[in-house]
Amino acid sequence: MMKQVEKLIKNSIDIQTKLLESEAAKILKAARILKDGLKKGGKLIIFGNGGSAADSQHIAAEFVGRFKRERGPLAALALTTNTSTLTAVANDFGYDSVFARQLEAVASEGDVIMGLSTSGKSKNVIEALRLAKSKGLTVIGLTGCGGGVLPGLCDLFITVDSCDTPRIQETHILIGHIIVEIVEGD
Repeated sequence: MMKQVEKLIKNSIDIQTKLLESEAAKILKAARILKDGLKKGGKLIIFGNGGSAADSQHIAAEFVGRFKRERGPLAALALTTNTSTLTAVANDFGYDSVFARQLEAVASEGDVIMGLSTSGKSKNVIEALRLAKSKGLTVIGLTGCGGGVLPGLCDLFITVDSCDTPRIQETHILIGHIIVEIVEGD
């Protein structure tokens, strides 16, 4: 069992080392984009499915609450928190529309849209990012496993070099924490 624990920790470290080598500049750029958007009155709108839904909520909470220092709230909204909206839209329009429909309702000029998909193949994330691009919004994608079609839909694309969903999700939280810490920095 100890060997398994060691193997899993080492695997996570290896994946995050690759992230440092290939995506660090993109993470910094994402933080700068968000910081600029928030200063101009925009908000972060973030979403994903399953564990990525939980990650979206976690990251949004860090912006609205606080991360490491006392400061005013930063505008962020996870589209995964309103079960009445999610189930009504899924029932009336199909699950592929649950995020796009909400974006139509709440997204405004200056907002930054962040879609999380471990595979890059989540249809509802893809549809929302397509809508965001058509509205001229800034789109950031977080994914893994090569990214599927997400790279073509994003202004900035950050990928985790792995197809192991748990390792991708834990790395997405690392990315989210880094971004919040930089945005919160001033």
